[in-house]
Amino acid sequence: MTTPSTPQTLGQLIQSKAERFPDAVVLRFVQVGRPDEVVTYGTLAAKAHKLAVTLRHRGLTHGMTFAVMMRNHPEFVYALVAASLLGAICVPIDPRARGKELCAQLAHAACRGLLVADYALPQVQSMLSQLPNMRVVYVLHTGEEGALEKAEDRWDCLNICLEGPEVHLAHIAGEANQALEIMYTSGTTGPPRGVLLDNQRVLGFRALGKLIFGYRPDDRLYTGLSLAHGNAQAVTLMGALGQGIEAIFTRRFTKQHLWDITRAYGVTVFSLLGGMATAIYSEPVRPDDSDNPVRLVTSAGMPSTIWVAFEQRFQVRILEWYGAVEGGFVYKPVSEGPIGSFGRLSPGYDVRVVNADGQDCPSGTVGELLFRPMGASATVDYWCNPEASAHKTRAGWLHSADMVHRDTEGYLFFHYRQGEAIRRNGEFINPDEITSVLAEHPAVTDVCVYGVPARSGAPGEQDIVAAVVPTDRTQFDPASIFAACRQALSANAMPAYLHVVPALPKTLSEKPQKHLLLERFDPSGPDVFMPSPSHTTRVAPSP
Repeated sequence: MTTPSTPQTLGQLIQSKAERFPDAVVLRFVQVGRPDEVVTYGTLAAKAHKLAVTLRHRGLTHGMTFAVMMRNHPEFVYALVAASLLGAICVPIDPRARGKELCAQLAHAACRGLLVADYALPQVQSMLSQLPNMRVVYVLHTGEEGALEKAEDRWDCLNICLEGPEVHLAHIAGEANQALEIMYTSGTTGPPRGVLLDNQRVLGFRALGKLIFGYRPDDRLYTGLSLAHGNAQAVTLMGALGQGIEAIFTRRFTKQHLWDITRAYGVTVFSLLGGMATAIYSEPVRPDDSDNPVRLVTSAGMPSTIWVAFEQRFQVRILEWYGAVEGGFVYKPVSEGPIGSFGRLSPGYDVRVVNADGQDCPSGTVGELLFRPMGASATVDYWCNPEASAHKTRAGWLHSADMVHRDTEGYLFFHYRQGEAIRRNGEFINPDEITSVLAEHPAVTDVCVYGVPARSGAPGEQDIVAAVVPTDRTQFDPASIFAACRQALSANAMPAYLHVVPALPKTLSEKPQKHLLLERFDPSGPDVFMPSPSHTTRVAPSP
């Protein structure tokens, strides 16, 4: 089977690469205590064709949706390529999703099929009766912790489906504008929305690695971010598949093993998002921190307060960038521009910063970040939600809901996301400053800072909550945390509450889910502390 000289779809790209470089290793999935799963272009094409033929035989055809619910396994990529070959639509689902949230996403996307890992099967088996369109279920047997020992016989085995002799589709879909994925937003502040991505958009991700991040032929990429999230696909997966360089994937991100992985596999580039940098930096200093092969970190959200120290401690360079699955892109090349900025270069986009009236803000003034393609109006297609799509792109501009300012040279600085700012005594507080102080404390291994309605009752005012994961819960001393804050922070930035939690709930992009922390916060709870002039006390219940 031959393919066009210029592939229009992901399926055509993989078919073309397999014909020319069948034995080239492009993906490697690693897990401690298990053999690596190595994927060549030839393997990827063969498995994707086999899965596509099977799904079509089961009635999943052009334009139909099916969900993929698993951690980072080769089968995730096989499914994505199979969807492209068929002209079907793949719906990545967080493997930790459960209950009403999970059922709502599967129903909203009208999924006809589901490819699910055995460890996630318990979360879906009880709700399948509520999903009448879900007719095809394939289970990936992994034997990992939390997996069912044996799935019900009525569900097919994905492992068996991918074994046996090679088979190929007689005809593969070739339309660049054919929908490929429904990717749900991270849901850090509210219900996620499904963004429809076509083949052309996904293939376009290749340009990031080649033109923006500057991947080299001898680079090795790494991510522990979920393939169900846009960052892992855009920065790592498509960078590898497009340029033919090897990418390393772990099942999930683990800050404790990050540097060991880079050394073991010769990783030269890895990707960070949001609170990941703070979590890595909060790990105890080791004498071999700088002894690693990494040359570049592609970062989206590096706190300015630890930026230089992070580079120096780990001997890496940071390329900061901003992007969203709906669209919009800005980046700051290594060593250019001021620390703390996410850049001013936005290839292919016009950029504005506007106030609440839609007027352009002068330099130094905080406003909402807007994008549109140069010479065209912005478009977003939220699956089955035209009202949200129209609101997101009103007046032809993509409204990011991110509040930023520009300096006099045009560099952009992030302040907060609409609905997340902490307003205290009339001042907007940057949570990153507080987060950095707590992350450097030896008793804290992870932290998230957010606001709750002020005890004073003042309209619009908030008190600051620092949710912390202690290094050692039995030896944790809240008074030492408040003392460190008093030394490093202004009075307005002092946390009013310290909430000790076993772990932070996070999205697929490793961002703390503040709305879940807010739901669990009880000011009179036994794990909530507040400062006092002389000592730290538990919070007394409000009258």
